[in-house]
Amino acid sequence: MKSITSEATSIRGDLSSNLYYKPRLRRNRINAIFTLLSGLFSFVAILPLILVLAYVIFKGATRLSISLFTMLPPPPGLDGGGIGNAILGTIIVTCIAGMIAIPVGVGGGIYLAEYAREGAFSRFIRFGTNVLSGVPSIITGVFVYDIIVSSRVILGSSYSAIAGGVALSILMLPTVIKTTDEGLKLVPDNLRKGALGVGASKFVTITHITLPMAFTPIATGVVLSVARAAGETAPLIFTALFSYFWPSGSDAFFNPIATLSVLIYNFSTQPYQVQNELAWAASFILVVFILAMNILSRWIGHLTSK
Repeated sequence: MKSITSEATSIRGDLSSNLYYKPRLRRNRINAIFTLLSGLFSFVAILPLILVLAYVIFKGATRLSISLFTMLPPPPGLDGGGIGNAILGTIIVTCIAGMIAIPVGVGGGIYLAEYAREGAFSRFIRFGTNVLSGVPSIITGVFVYDIIVSSRVILGSSYSAIAGGVALSILMLPTVIKTTDEGLKLVPDNLRKGALGVGASKFVTITHITLPMAFTPIATGVVLSVARAAGETAPLIFTALFSYFWPSGSDAFFNPIATLSVLIYNFSTQPYQVQNELAWAASFILVVFILAMNILSRWIGHLTSK
């Protein structure tokens, strides 16, 4: 009996000793090395973002002032001025793109998720949106230039804010469609069946049950698409061009318009210090805006988990 007790005690002692971490073991040393390497590679991956943000803040934040938001860019060789017209132009072009892409994208996502569940046409649309999301933005700009700008199909205007908005809306569409489609798929089918069981129509079920339930992922996709569109440059060079004046009146939508991204492109290559400083200030404002949009999208995404 005593031998059995002593043997059980020794076994418990061996088991308890195995519960403690032993750094000298070969497997633990290898695990520590690979953990260190993975942490180092993760830091290297995020290092460019840190350096870019730090450099843009260092170069652009010092130029912030009230006049930067309220004045026009100065002529070459003169001091002062601001980028107010580019800020306003970016808002206008992005709003035009949103008014085109959001209804079409949400409608397309509703069709894919609610009407054409697993058909051949729905698979083709999903494949097309995946391909469109990977198309270079300059291709979109050239396409809109040939269809709208060079043909002057919109009331005889060539370069215009509307043409820029159309180009950006094409870039926004894949994100809005995919997030709407995936967000509606997360809604349980029991809710749809319950609504249909009490006599609700398909339209009422979508508008009163599935869409409100999927509002958070849809809103997240919309915010991310707006953030992407606001930072694009190549499509706007071919469509909206640039302007040194304020957009005013109804003609503002049918004439060239200034945007932050094109202003950065134009002013960064000029041999004048004032224009270079304005380019850095515009870069800082654009980075802050895109960062704010991404933070907003993450906040909206957290609402789903609550």
